[in-house]
Amino acid sequence: LKVIKQNTLLKVLSLNSISVAVSFVLGIFSSKIISVFLGTSGMALTGSFRNFALMIKSVATLGINNSIVKLFVENKEDKKELSVIYSTFFWVFLFISALLALLILAFASPISGFLFYTTNYATPIRFFGILLPFMVINTFWLAIYNGLEKYKVIVIIQIISNILVFVLTAFLIWKQNIFGGLLSIAIGEFLMVVVTFLFVRNDSDYFKFDLHKIMSKKYINVIKKFSVMALLTAVIVPMTLLFIRNQIVQNYSIHDAGIWDAVNRLSSFYMMFFSSGLSLYYMPKLASIHTEKEFKAELKSYFKIFVPLFLLMLIVIYFAKSIILNVAFTREFSGINELLIWQLAGDFIKIITLAFGFQIVVKTMMKRYFIGEIAFNLSYFLLAVYLMKKFSVEGVLQAYFYANLVCLVLVLFMFRKLFFKR
Repeated sequence: LKVIKQNTLLKVLSLNSISVAVSFVLGIFSSKIISVFLGTSGMALTGSFRNFALMIKSVATLGINNSIVKLFVENKEDKKELSVIYSTFFWVFLFISALLALLILAFASPISGFLFYTTNYATPIRFFGILLPFMVINTFWLAIYNGLEKYKVIVIIQIISNILVFVLTAFLIWKQNIFGGLLSIAIGEFLMVVVTFLFVRNDSDYFKFDLHKIMSKKYINVIKKFSVMALLTAVIVPMTLLFIRNQIVQNYSIHDAGIWDAVNRLSSFYMMFFSSGLSLYYMPKLASIHTEKEFKAELKSYFKIFVPLFLLMLIVIYFAKSIILNVAFTREFSGINELLIWQLAGDFIKIITLAFGFQIVVKTMMKRYFIGEIAFNLSYFLLAVYLMKKFSVEGVLQAYFYANLVCLVLVLFMFRKLFFKR
């Protein structure tokens, strides 16, 4: 306990682990509900909508969390300047989300046709469009909490939100089947906004800023840098997954696509613990350092504490996979058992790469960011198409591992001077 208290990274991870433990358990049960009531085809369809929702939400928020954290760290002593920053971000992202919402409402039927191969599910898409501006406001509030380093509040918000979303998802799937499952993805996001608002109302002093302030060109330029980087990820990552899923459906079946989606879903549960912990601690920390010596010290801490913990967790998951899969899925998903090793190996390589990836994001190294994102997603898609023909769905998971390996080698080459510079 003393070691945890003395180490900020461990403190954040241990605090965040409570939220992730709740999310993991609820995620396992929600996967069971989907597998029982909707089957592999339902898993694939809800997976498609999650990818689409993530893409639109990411486009609407365009790096808002990273840029607010960076600017907050740089201006936290100047309340007047913070008010200008908050006002600029609020109006810019509210406008972007409102514009996207109108486009989604106008093209809901064609989007449904692309995602689900039918226009019958346009209503959940319209709900998502209407609620999008509220989701952006929620991201804005959480970014301010992150900048304030109020990790405990963020964790409590996450726990309450996840419990409510799980109850809603279970109820709607039980009542409305696939339609209910898709609807829960849209409405669930709004529930999170309500929960965050209750906390914001109690902490109103931290969120007071003048909405009549003129938007600062200086901060719009900062938003542009982060937004260009975030836009690439927001579009290329979900689109890569959508194209791969469509390839699996066209070459094999929607059942195989559901198996692949189930593996991704399981991965997202355990990756949540580390990725959210990194966002809470590592991002603000990197934003506050300015020398290579300081960055090397953070890297040392990352590889000394973070990577071994993640590896230990992957080993436990691998040896307990039969138990986890029996709890989380039905026999229809038994194919996951032989495929999981490739996902675990790929995620381990990914965590190593993120040690440098966060530095690229925080310091807005745009050229490196673009090269890394394009290299990973392009190699993932091309390798998936190639290996799928030889090894079916297993080939897609092999492609994920090899694409992460390509990205790691590329990132190490980018930071080569950090290791060889005297």
